[in-house]
Amino acid sequence: MQTVLFTSTIFGPIHSRRLGTSLGVNLMPRDGKVCTFDCLYCEAGFNAQGTGKAGLPSREDVFRLLDEKLSAMKSAGENLDVITFSGNGEPTLHPHFCEIIDDVISLRDKYFPKVKISVLSNSTRIDRKDVAEALCRIDNNILKLDSAITATVKKIDRPVSENFDVRKTIEYLSQFGEKCIIQTMFLKGEYEGVTFDNTTDEEIDALIEAYKQIKPSEVMIYSIDRKTPATGLVKIEKSELDVIADKISKAGIKVMAAS
Repeated sequence: MQTVLFTSTIFGPIHSRRLGTSLGVNLMPRDGKVCTFDCLYCEAGFNAQGTGKAGLPSREDVFRLLDEKLSAMKSAGENLDVITFSGNGEPTLHPHFCEIIDDVISLRDKYFPKVKISVLSNSTRIDRKDVAEALCRIDNNILKLDSAITATVKKIDRPVSENFDVRKTIEYLSQFGEKCIIQTMFLKGEYEGVTFDNTTDEEIDALIEAYKQIKPSEVMIYSIDRKTPATGLVKIEKSELDVIADKISKAGIKVMAAS
């Protein structure tokens, strides 16, 4: 079984296709995964690997480790474009997520005031007022919407909650408007006898209507780029992504297709 990708709380910097030189913040366990989705394409593996034994890093440890890393990078004259909350699961699940956001903003301002702060979230916790407010305080509030059709989300993203309804997610995404970037993963394939394809005309049309309702500052579309825990997944080539992006753009929505 493919297991956790990030074995530390602060990792990188790494090169991000979408964000540039990125220093990662992993608020999940170093030896396990905690997430409200169980995506077929998650580079950190399936939830079945368990939550590990290390537990979530404390707010104090996140502050200390990030302070040390940023100080060292500043002293060495290293380049940095963004600090990104990512890692082994959903970052907004951390009980001190909102306070940690404020800590990271203060450290960014101290060492690299021009650097952006990004959060990659699966959008499942944005119904919480405190989480939504914290996400509005950062530079890049990047929220997942892989399909505007609930049945498709359940096939690809596999929400832990049996009551998941993507229509509710879209309503909560709409509260952000231009204060969010929507990120959509396009793929097709089969897993355990279930087929899926979110590149069909029906899927694209539904997504465009959702994008229009949300009114994000930008939509980022991309496909598989790294090893996935599920086999049978098909990467969407750049030429097809460009066709999808053109259709989204013609609907009046700013869109970027990752290479």
